[in-house]
Parts: sequence; structure tokens; C-alpha cells
Amino acid sequence: MTSPSGNTPSEPLRIGIAGIAIESSTFSPHRSTVDDFAVLRGAELLARYPFLTPGSELTEGVEWVPLLQAKAVPGGPVTEETYEQLSTEIYELLRATGPLDGVFVDIHGAMSVVGRTDVEATFVAGIRSIVGPSVLLSASMDLHGNVSRPLAETLDLITCYRKAPHIDAWDTRERAVRNLIARLRSGGRPQKAWVQVPVLLPGEKTSTRIEPAKGIYAQVDEVEAMDGVLDAAIWVGYAWADEPRCQAAVVVSGDDTDVITTQAQRLADAYWDAHERFEFVAPTGTLEECIDQALASTARPFFISDSGDNPTAGGAGDTSWTLDTLLRTPAIVESDLTTIYAAMVDPAVTATAIEAGVGATVSVEVGGKIDSGPCGPVPLTAEVVAVEPAEGIVVLGVGGLRVIVTSRRKPYHLEADFKALGLSPRDADLVIVKIGYLEPELYAMAADWLLGLTPGGVNQDLLSLGHKNIVRPMYPFD
Repeated sequence: MTSPSGNTPSEPLRIGIAGIAIESSTFSPHRSTVDDFAVLRGAELLARYPFLTPGSELTEGVEWVPLLQAKAVPGGPVTEETYEQLSTEIYELLRATGPLDGVFVDIHGAMSVVGRTDVEATFVAGIRSIVGPSVLLSASMDLHGNVSRPLAETLDLITCYRKAPHIDAWDTRERAVRNLIARLRSGGRPQKAWVQVPVLLPGEKTSTRIEPAKGIYAQVDEVEAMDGVLDAAIWVGYAWADEPRCQAAVVVSGDDTDVITTQAQRLADAYWDAHERFEFVAPTGTLEECIDQALASTARPFFISDSGDNPTAGGAGDTSWTLDTLLRTPAIVESDLTTIYAAMVDPAVTATAIEAGVGATVSVEVGGKIDSGPCGPVPLTAEVVAVEPAEGIVVLGVGGLRVIVTSRRKPYHLEADFKALGLSPRDADLVIVKIGYLEPELYAMAADWLLGLTPGGVNQDLLSLGHKNIVRPMYPFD
């Protein structure tokens, strides 16, 4: 017997690697272009995966064929030109590489492209049309992705993260690869049971740190361990896109149809039964309420999430409403407190501050140039406290307030990113970050924290956004 590539059992399997990964808020005025993507090809792409280093278990008897994988910080919808450029190159590389046994598809699951719907299903269908029906396709996804029926049907194996925050992202990719190799060597194409759940909630309400998501996702491991089951996965969906596929979904795959069907329904029922019990991962309030509580508290450092413009959920990153509020708060700018705000995207301001140099005073208008809805550009006269010309990042100081301004959209999840600018979040009084739930390093650092319900392209008030294309009825909209 030979494999789809024509290899005999003694010859290596040939497996391609390809993908386009981004989380896109259709409510953000930002548009994601090729410049927003880190594009890896060939050996550089293969080196991205620590479990595929030469000599590792998953390289034995496998010829890996790294094609192209493009990954971007979440943002607004991808332009048609960008999607066409990236997908066309992937398809051309697939045609040129010769027969494959399988393809590892590394995607996010919540990419939106201007003028299209369900673009991941379209993208995977394009791969299928080139490699043919006998090649196995295995995808790893973010649990904040969306799984339409066409996507679930086109892929042979599909799995997603089981933790939010996503501390298991690389484990998930490895599982997708491991399952693919195992099924190519024995077992072949598994059966899949797919169930959608009419619930669409933000990640800040479905964190696996707390119940009910913690307990629901614990059941995933129980199901996967059952005889006849290969993999189990629950997607909470992506709340800031307005497409019919946007809702929670469950996929259980394996060889026992009765078991996978029963268990997929079990997980879907568990999610639905809990839909009214999901709560924010931290206490919430308006920004003003959060600032007042932080100032009154003795917990230091005290973190506040500027959640409405979280760039890792698709926010533009330059919504200036929070900065304007901070500058109008005397207890922030006219006191001995140290407050760090991370971060504002504004290439022009960054260039001005870098040219002026450390110690100079600059008068600029910051932010509100991509997403001007909540607040336009904010006038700011400040001292240039730090510059990183190579990275295009500066720190501007007004009294005790330190504002990080970047030339490109950048999340601040790691302590090292602050320290590189001479800032010490551990020693600060307040740290306000454009983020939703705190990522692990920040969570461990925070003496206390609040989730600020701020405006922006990923506003937590879903009902105010104006979804028109989701399937109704849908909780919490109905």
C-alpha cells in the first residue's frame, strides 16, 4: 500500500505546513495589510515549531515541507489584496511542492476579510482543491475562533486551545501535528461530530481560570480519554466579528460514531447549560470607577485593563479615550504616584519624540487617528523619557504618568517589554494596559486588578456594537 504522495510505508511521510492567522474585529476601523503580518517561509517557518527540531520524535519518518505561514497581531479586517497575496502564494507553493500525504494548517479561526465571509473555510477549501481528497488536513486553532460547518467538513482533523489565557498554544499545535502523523500511519480519516451552540461571549467572560469555563473545559480531557475518541474541542467563538459563523462550537473526532456524537452533544449541552453563569474574569467598572478604586487601594502595583481597545482582541490600539481621561485626572498627573499606560499606537508622535531625543519636551497630538470614534487626537505636552529607535517606541512623561507610544501595534504582556524602556511595572502604583484578561506574567505581578469597561473596537458591551449578520436567536442578544 502507498500513501497519497506515492510513498511506501518504509518511506517518509511528506507533510506541508501553511496558514494565515489573525483575529479580526469587524467593528474596528483598522485595516490589516501585509505589513501587519510576520511571514515565514521554508526553513525559517520550520524553525518556528519547537517540536519539529531535527531529531525530535515528530520528525522521525517525516519529510516536513514548510510552505508559508503568516501571523499578525489581532486587528481590523484583512484587506482583500492582502488575503489574495498571501493565499495565492500558499496555493502556488502547494502546486509546486509535489504530492503530499498531509498538511498542517496553522490558523487562528477568526480572520475576517473585507467583502468576504467565513474566509478560513474558503482558504482551507482552496488547499483541498490543490492537494486532492486523499490528503489529510489537520488544523490547530484558537478557542476564540469560529467553526462553520464547511470548515469542519473540509478539514480532517481539527483542534483548539483549552486554556484562556492561551498557555497551551504550542501544546495544541503539537497535538494537531501528532494526531495527523498518527492517522497517516494508521487509522486514516476519523469521523467528526460538530455541534454549534447559540452563545457568543467575549473571552473576558469565558476565561478558563474561573468557573464555569474551567469546569467545562476539564470535561474536554475526559472525553478525549475515551475509547473511540481521537480529539475533543470547544470553541467559544469570536464576539467582535459580525458573521453567521460567529458562535460557540464543539467538535469531537474519532472512530466510534456513537461515542463521538454523544460526547459532542454532552460538551455542547454543558456549555449551553452554563450560558447564564459566565461572568467577567475580574471585577469591572467604568474607567473612572476603576481609577478611583485603584487610588483608594493600598495594593501595589494595581492593574487596570483598558479592554475596549485591546490590540490582542482586534482593537485599533490608538483609541485615545483612556489617555484623555488619565490626563484630566489630577491624582494621576499631579501627584507622587507612578502610573504607566501601555500603549498608544502613533507613528508620527513616535518619530517626533525620537528626533527630539531623551530629555526634550514635545507638544504632540496622540492617538485617535485610526479609531477616532470614542475620542480624537489628544493634545499632549510631555518630556521624552525614553526612546527605542530600532523598535520605534518611546515613553512620554507628564508628572507621574508614563505613556508608551509605539510606531506599530504592540501588546504589552511581558515584564521585559516594560524593562526595555526603563520602566518597572512592579514598582509602579498603577499600570493601565490595553488588554482584556491579564496575561500570565501581568496576572502574577498584579497585587490587584480591575477590568475597565472602555470604548473601542472590542467594547465588552456587545449589544451596543450593532451585530447584524449573526444567526439569531443568540445569547446574549436574545
